[in-house]
Amino acid sequence: MIAYIKGAITFKNPTFVIVETGGIGYHVNISLNTYAQIEKLEKVQILTHLQVKEDSHTLYGFAEEGERSMFKMLISVSGIGPNTARVVLSSMKVDETRSAIVSENVAAFNKVKGIGPKTAKRIILDLKDKVIKESGDTPMSIAPTNNRIREEALSALIALQFPKIKVQKVLNRILQQQPNIESVEELIKLALKNLS
Repeated sequence: MIAYIKGAITFKNPTFVIVETGGIGYHVNISLNTYAQIEKLEKVQILTHLQVKEDSHTLYGFAEEGERSMFKMLISVSGIGPNTARVVLSSMKVDETRSAIVSENVAAFNKVKGIGPKTAKRIILDLKDKVIKESGDTPMSIAPTNNRIREEALSALIALQFPKIKVQKVLNRILQQQPNIESVEELIKLALKNLS
């Protein structure tokens, strides 16, 4: 298993990069999210996943561990190959993918090219417990408005340097106790009381 490749980018486009190291150029398939993060770089350390088939060895690259982890989860689902997983991670950010799985948001996956309702449900069914275990999210049914408020509050609190898993647990607890919260500000204030 190749864990990462470190070297100069000799070619890049939104779907793949060529990274040269030790005189060898590695063709590494990437998502749009990774491309956005390495677009302006000339040298890179890119995390990789090697997909081995009878007729090919294909490298997939990621700017962050979270994306690689989600990629591995997605390809563990029956019917989801590496290219479909890459399309998912190009269409949605890792946090959005996680959120769609935990909140059982089939519609979010239906917007991804090549994923229909059956496949979306299979992704959610297969990965929900794994995602919850990995991220510290707790399964809960929250209204779409609360889901949006929760996501905005989560982003704001992470920007304030609070640890993500702790923030997620606090926000989930508040929304379970007070499902009628209507503003991001109110939710952030309540969360700050619990986090400080």
